[in-house]
Amino acid sequence: MRLPSKTCSVVVNEGEEEESNSAPGQKRKRLWGLVVCHNTTPRFVPFPLRYACEFLAQVFAIHVNKVLELDNQILEKKILRTQTLLCDMLMRNAPLGIVSQSPNIMDLVKCDGAGLLYKNEIYKLGLTPTDFQLRDILSWLNEYHMDSTGLSTDSLFDAGFPGALALGDAICGMAAVKITEHDWLFWFRLHAAAEIRWGGAKHDLGEKDDGRKMHPRSSFKAFLEVVKTRSLPWNDYEMDAIHSLQLILRNAIKETEATDSRTQIIHAGLNDLRIDGMQELDAVTTEIVRLIETATVPILAVDVDGQVNGWNTKIAELTGLPVEEAIGRHFLTLVEDSSADTVGRMLELALQGKEERNVQFEIKTQRSMGDSSPISLVVNACVSRDVRQNVVGICFIAQDITEQKIIMDKFTRIEGDYRAILQNPNPLIPPIFGTDEFGWCSEWNSAMTKLTGWRRESVINKMLLGEVFGTHNACCGLKNQEVYVNLGIALNNAVTGQESEKIPFGFFARSGKYVECLLCVSRKLDGEGAVTGVFCFLQLASPELQQALHIQHLFEQTAQKRLKILAYIRREIRNPLSGIIFSRKMMEETDLVGEQKILLRTSAQCQHQLNKILDDTDLDSIIDGYLDLDMMEFELQDVLAASISQVMMKSNGKGITVVDNLAQNLLSETLYGDSLRLQQVLADFLLVSVNFTPSGGQLGVVASLTKDSLGQSVQLGHLEFRITHTGGGVPEALLSQMFGTGAEASEEGISLLISRKLVRLMNGDVQYLREAGRSTFIISVELAVVEKNRA
Repeated sequence: MRLPSKTCSVVVNEGEEEESNSAPGQKRKRLWGLVVCHNTTPRFVPFPLRYACEFLAQVFAIHVNKVLELDNQILEKKILRTQTLLCDMLMRNAPLGIVSQSPNIMDLVKCDGAGLLYKNEIYKLGLTPTDFQLRDILSWLNEYHMDSTGLSTDSLFDAGFPGALALGDAICGMAAVKITEHDWLFWFRLHAAAEIRWGGAKHDLGEKDDGRKMHPRSSFKAFLEVVKTRSLPWNDYEMDAIHSLQLILRNAIKETEATDSRTQIIHAGLNDLRIDGMQELDAVTTEIVRLIETATVPILAVDVDGQVNGWNTKIAELTGLPVEEAIGRHFLTLVEDSSADTVGRMLELALQGKEERNVQFEIKTQRSMGDSSPISLVVNACVSRDVRQNVVGICFIAQDITEQKIIMDKFTRIEGDYRAILQNPNPLIPPIFGTDEFGWCSEWNSAMTKLTGWRRESVINKMLLGEVFGTHNACCGLKNQEVYVNLGIALNNAVTGQESEKIPFGFFARSGKYVECLLCVSRKLDGEGAVTGVFCFLQLASPELQQALHIQHLFEQTAQKRLKILAYIRREIRNPLSGIIFSRKMMEETDLVGEQKILLRTSAQCQHQLNKILDDTDLDSIIDGYLDLDMMEFELQDVLAASISQVMMKSNGKGITVVDNLAQNLLSETLYGDSLRLQQVLADFLLVSVNFTPSGGQLGVVASLTKDSLGQSVQLGHLEFRITHTGGGVPEALLSQMFGTGAEASEEGISLLISRKLVRLMNGDVQYLREAGRSTFIISVELAVVEKNRA
């Protein structure tokens, strides 16, 4: 049986909108799943481990949330594209274009059918109710939802539609919006059971339901019965797209109706202008001339020979040419030479009865301020005819676009400079790529093509995260998920305006070569300061840096080989060590005298110490002070005997006399602490002292214990060891390594550094004292003193 020991929930954002009863800025959440940790036996899980599990669950939740947000962005972008196409259709054929052309309203949101009721005519797409049923639904909406501009439901039966059962299993969900009082849009969905397939255990005819549990197949059938009259729910972003289309259609229909109304008014006005006789004609002509003269737009006219015979106040104001000087001049002499061909072709076509629209040309000016730069006009040509329909002149209704053209020319120059930089093959231009505000790749210069092997057209309009750079099936593969997440964070920081520094970045080019570089991300802003995307610049390593990286890689390979050798040595040492331990245990079962038992106990202590050292695989945790000490009761004499025994062979070989001036009562003290780590420390400092003691010298060990009472039952012991040796002493370079201030550490330096860190874990420290002819290691630790039981 498994006992759950920790359950962590994975919570993701439900949507972008905020709940009305939630705090400001707080997003609606929903449970995505659970992460459950099990133990096969009862076990207490410490707080750091539980906190680490919660942290991992939170990181996983953030990752899931980012993936879901990316999916939603892709789907919303698709909806926005479809909505844009529908709007374009509405501009040409409103509103029937959204059902008669492709894409249509069924492409806007996921549905099985859709319909448009416009001017009492029904236009249907896909799987929909009959015309009679649609009108029945419309009557129900007008009766029970008259105050609403629409309705969305995943079950017409639950919504109270009386004819829901008559629809059968085909139609369950509906989204309807009102365009006008008599025009509606509908979307329909099948029941959810049509979208769900069995994915569980294989069907076993022998399994039957009983009172305690339900068979999976029966449970699935029961679930299908529950969702039989219910479709998939309408998501928020789908409803946003539907309501947006509703508003667009409503405005388009209003504009169409307004246009028809204006057309009717114009026709009515023309019908009212029944000119009777020359007097009425003269009055109308005079009024038209007055309107032209006082118009706020430039208007001019020429006869069939191209001579100017009309020149209103606005065109005279723009050009600085008075009416009396313009009348009678040929029109081609007033335009710029660069526009003469365009104007000549327009005059020729107009004389043939063909009226051109939106023709742009430049006309000369004669301003008194000295500014003779031409002005830009966009004109529509209107042919004047006599009663026999012969062309007698041409009228030009113009619009001054000089300021707009100046701005556009400036923008064109800036855009040209921008394009010249991005598309310049100069090797000094770094690799550059970029995205729009939705994350689609929009820039990819020639340097990126050369670096990655992927041409511009292969990556443009692809998602930068996932399709261009990703860990699976991407153009430029990334090493791991961590690089993918770091790239996403850098892009997000740039979009939100946070200052981002250069970050290390690496990817696999098309050739399989791994490219290492530095990435710098900057955002793009439009004229209003809104973010329109990001630019990414890659800085490749110089040859010197590449050489340094290569050397570093070689060092890493060498270190990896050493780690393998070390792992091999550690593994192979354990086998003979196990044999030694077994032999010792066999000897303990024999009859031994007192001296033999002491030697055997010393050997056991050394074996335990060796086992402890072989288990030290993470030196960084010791150096950083995160090692857990194994606390137990021990006698000081056992630790000293085992420590001194480890240097006796070397000291005897050099003729060094080892003297331990220790009081008998101190040796019999029972202390509480990590005896093996204390034994390791003393042995290391004894060995270093022996190494730097001249042959025939002397090595002395002295210990002292000071007790402090903490309450009535606990005593804290301040234990101090003094290891004194003759000679010149330990070199300063080695001592610097012990204190962590030296350069590259030697084997002895690492040993002293680890030993000092162990002493610090015991609330102590190490000092080195130099005197005339001798030097001393002073090692102090704090241990608890075990009170001896007295009769």
